[in-house]
Amino acid sequence: MSKLTALALSIAVLGGVWTFLALNPLAGTAIIWVGFIAWGCYFHTGGDNAALQKTIAGMAFGAVMAAVALALVVGDPMGDLGALESLEVPAIIAITVFPLVIVAGVNLLSVVPANVYGYAATAGLALSTNTAANATALDLSNPALLVIISVVLGAVFGKFSGQLAGKLGK
Repeated sequence: MSKLTALALSIAVLGGVWTFLALNPLAGTAIIWVGFIAWGCYFHTGGDNAALQKTIAGMAFGAVMAAVALALVVGDPMGDLGALESLEVPAIIAITVFPLVIVAGVNLLSVVPANVYGYAATAGLALSTNTAANATALDLSNPALLVIISVVLGAVFGKFSGQLAGKLGK
């Protein structure tokens, strides 16, 4: 079997397993699409142990930075700014996005796309499920926590699919 066929088969099978788990026993804890983003990020980052670490660290860092942004937006730390009110949210986003890139000098956070994927997934989840106000919660209502759990699981599934493809391709 070719390497490409082996990888396609392993991702198809494990993608079905991941979907079953996320929709059934892990429903409310694992987010299917976030896991698939982490899975893709794992391969984009090199598909090895370093990629696993960088995917998880980078996407988790991005999720935390998005949670900071969400907490600041919901908390309205600047109060009534009058005519400048429309600049508050963009300023918060700018301030919390800057670290996504500047940390690239740190090895574990050197994959800027991973950092951005985590930020975007968290913001997307919070905005689409109206859970932005839960960004500081210490339970599964926190969108950042759900993203981090899903990232870990998705990246591990990426590693498993690569290992399975290696065995099938021999």
